[in-house]
Parts: sequence; structure tokens; C-alpha cells
Amino acid sequence: MKIVLTREAGRNVALRSWLPAGATVREVPLTTTNYFGVDDVRAALEGSRAHGMYRTLVVTSERSVGFVEAALKSSTLDVEVYSVGSTTSAALASLGVRIEAQGEGPADTLATHISRSPVLLLGAKAMREELATALRAKGLEVVTIACYETIGVSLSSSEAQTLRDADVLFIGAPSAWAIARDHVSNDAWVVVPGISTAAGVRADHPRVIEGWGPDLRTRLAELIP
Repeated sequence: MKIVLTREAGRNVALRSWLPAGATVREVPLTTTNYFGVDDVRAALEGSRAHGMYRTLVVTSERSVGFVEAALKSSTLDVEVYSVGSTTSAALASLGVRIEAQGEGPADTLATHISRSPVLLLGAKAMREELATALRAKGLEVVTIACYETIGVSLSSSEAQTLRDADVLFIGAPSAWAIARDHVSNDAWVVVPGISTAAGVRADHPRVIEGWGPDLRTRLAELIP
């Protein structure tokens, strides 16, 4: 079984521990992350129209967690914190941040839990619009602050061939799939962390496994003897 991991270097440790014994594993990072300076993010927060008044904070990615302290200082003492994805929730919990609810899948699933305005969305420069749109439709004021940007990489010919040869490909986000999709065999299984990425991949690819975790060891071994 040929498995390709496409997260950035150093972010595949957990994934490797979930793979079947005997699999051939290669890493082909498809994106790189450019983090903004903490001082720059803090300045953006202090210059935002609701600085000091945010009653809801939504951390949309694990990559944003390093900026949460600054975001909390820009919020009210009774701010409610929400997260997108289990990885983000775990990272927030490690900092002792209490989470009201965790969002998975379509944005309106999380939006139904949020009722306090103004809302601060902390995330990527190219943040998905669905959550902000759903919140504004409820009459809530929403401000977005970018902490990082995800940049697609250029693949070498050998890296593209590695993707084409894969029986199983791990894709962590739609931005990674945008780089990979033209190089993936229709027979390959694409493993994604959750509903949002699954929806993007299924638009182009017939074989998708949703959910990252230890049970993948058994699931993949059964699918690909």
C-alpha cells in the first residue's frame, strides 16, 4: 500500500501512527504557512472597530491558536470562545481556554450556537466566507482578523508522480486539494479530516474517506489488502 501524506513537514506525526503496518509512506507537502507577526495581528485587533467589545471569539484553525491571547485581550471578560475542528479544540484546551462549542462541517452548524455580538473570527487571510455570512444573516456584527496565509507549493515532476502512484492520499484542507487534484488517480482513496474538506474533494473525486483517527489503521487495511 502506497500512502502519501501532504501536510507540512512536522505535522504528520499523528497521521503516521494511524497507518497500517507495512505501508510505504511518502511525504509531499502541498502547502506552506506564512504566519503574520504577533505585533501585526495585535495592531490589527486594536485598530478593529469593535476592539475591547468582542463578546464572541471563533478560532477557525489550529494555526490561529498562537494568536488567541491577543484576541482575548481585545474581547470582553465574559467572551464566549468557539472552535472549528477537533484539532483546534485540543490546541485551545492545552492553553486552558474553555470552549462553548466545536464546529464541524457546514458553517451554519456552528452559527446556530452563536448569539452574542460583536463576533471576532480569527483565521486565515483567505478565510472561508460561509460562517461570516451565516452570522451576519442572523443580524450579528462580524469582524475577521487574519493571522496567517496558506500558500500552495509548486510540485516537481517526481512529486507529481508520487501523487499519481498513491493508493491513499491524506488531504488536510481544500487548499491542499487544489494543488493535488490534477495528479490523483481516480482509483486512489483520499482521506480528509472532516465534512468541509470532504465536500470539496467529492466535487472532483469519487473515493473519499472522512475522519482522521486511530481507526484508520483498520479501515485502510480492509480497503486495500
